Amino acid sequence: MNKELVNKKIQIIQNFDCNSKLLSGNSMGIYFKFHSEKNLTIYFKPLNEVFNADVFTHQGILLNFERELIDEDDVEYALDVFSLFNKYPKFELTERLKVAQVQNVFQLLKDEFYSNELSYIMLKTLLKVLLLHLIRFQNHSFLEQDLSQKRVFQFLELMEIHFLEHTNASFYADEIGISMKRLNQILKEKLNLTAKQIIQQRQITEAKRILVRSDITTKELAFKLGFDSISSFSRFFKKHVGDSPSAFRINH
Repeated sequence: MNKELVNKKIQIIQNFDCNSKLLSGNSMGIYFKFHSEKNLTIYFKPLNEVFNADVFTHQGILLNFERELIDEDDVEYALDVFSLFNKYPKFELTERLKVAQVQNVFQLLKDEFYSNELSYIMLKTLLKVLLLHLIRFQNHSFLEQDLSQKRVFQFLELMEIHFLEHTNASFYADEIGISMKRLNQILKEKLNLTAKQIIQQRQITEAKRILVRSDITTKELAFKLGFDSISSFSRFFKKHVGDSPSAFRINH
């Protein structure tokens, strides 16, 4: 994969500020502030959210990547990453060894990103190693999270497992144990999207991934994603992507 295509999937921005442009709303962001050898502050931007204002009080470095980089791996890993991003918007590391481990892996990721011999596989592997480190460190913390944020993660976790067979938001509200109205209120508050919109976004991401990585027919893909006809799926896809499924496959 050439550098131009890689830059559409992942970016690293030194001295990131509020005017810096992210890849898309459907991307995930990590903002690193290396204060000292034993003090690192990490801010997470989950899907469809923005960084909190206090991120910009000190200069740091941004890692921004499209969700498809984690969708290409197993579901358990994807869920761990969603948990990492949705538990706490801000995370502190105050142990010298942990800070050094994150810094070292991140430096390898940066070196590969800026290399003239850039390898997409290497870049994605280093990103996974970095995320696995952060998941491990975060799981050892005991920070509190508010109930609404827990609901958001519950919904995202359930959707990742069931979105192919359950596209109705009421299923997820019932599983979480709240009304659909309350679920949408929480999601609008936290992500500025309704449950239906998030499910549709996930369908589009999955459709793109399958179109590029397999020879499945449009008809098979439509039924796989829960549509009752090719025409309804094609209209849905073109509305959100701007191309028909067949045109998207050819172009990518």
